[in-house]
Amino acid sequence: MNTKGITIAGNILTDKIKLIDAYPQQGMLCNISKVEMGVGGAVPNTIIDLAVLDPSVPLKAIGLVGDDAEGRFVVGMMKDKGVDVSGIGVIRDQPTSFSDVMTVTSTGARTFFHARGANSVFGPEHIDLDKLDCDLFHIGYLLLLDQFDREDPEYGTVMARTLHEVQKRGIKTSIDVVSEASDRFKKLVIPALKYCDYVVINEIESGNAVGVDPRTPDGRISLEALKEICRRFMELGVKEVTCIHSREVGVYYDKAGNFTWSPAVNLPKGYIKGAVGAGDAFCAGMLYSFYKGFSAKQALDVASCTAGCNLSAPDSVSGMKPLAEALELLKIYGSETL
Repeated sequence: MNTKGITIAGNILTDKIKLIDAYPQQGMLCNISKVEMGVGGAVPNTIIDLAVLDPSVPLKAIGLVGDDAEGRFVVGMMKDKGVDVSGIGVIRDQPTSFSDVMTVTSTGARTFFHARGANSVFGPEHIDLDKLDCDLFHIGYLLLLDQFDREDPEYGTVMARTLHEVQKRGIKTSIDVVSEASDRFKKLVIPALKYCDYVVINEIESGNAVGVDPRTPDGRISLEALKEICRRFMELGVKEVTCIHSREVGVYYDKAGNFTWSPAVNLPKGYIKGAVGAGDAFCAGMLYSFYKGFSAKQALDVASCTAGCNLSAPDSVSGMKPLAEALELLKIYGSETL
């Protein structure tokens, strides 16, 4: 039985969320109807969602922020939820990382303009491996942590070496990856997979990593393609579970080759207020399920509902609900039809 809790390391930032009426073409104008500041990044998004989902789980955050109001804001948000923030360092020569999140009001679609800031210098030296006291260690995002994305002559990447060191201490490991338009996926993601117990990743990221298109030519999600991507991830070294999420469906592939899938919650028109942090919310539900030892179907239901909760708010965390309330979404709205 897991009792030591979950540690989340990696990107910490603030999201400066701007609600817009449409995404403009270059040189054109759009209207901003609202501006809000919220937390962002793998660490605050995932760990605050976990804290709301089940306050009894011990949670620790690890990362870096700048010596500024934004850093104090995001650390304070986590601390207020009962998260152990003693692993978060403060540096003076970089600002707290931030993203301008342009969110289209009518669809929830969002585009990010990102300043790396303190995250660009966060590296393995900021994680005291010998003091890690958790059952599950999750780090994100690969491709957006410059010091961990560096090449390592033995392990391929510094991230892969770090995950190996964590596993050596008897701690389960998990990763998440940022979505970007680049050719870096294979070079930076694949070396880390053999040192992961769990991978929770979206269909775009996972497909890029192994060169498989998760969608059919007409844009529909393909369960067969997702299964093939999962199979390849396991072949590349993932030890326990590969989980892929998309807007339409979540899939779960375990080490025995069992493939389970579950559609997203069938949310009604007008429910979605924003999609920022939805992937982290799904990830939080999945990490909680790994920690609790839930079955594949239970895990997918939990993660679908945590993602559904997230979509009810324009920021990344305020839509989350305690587990019992989150699961009510499926009872109320049911699942989408693929």
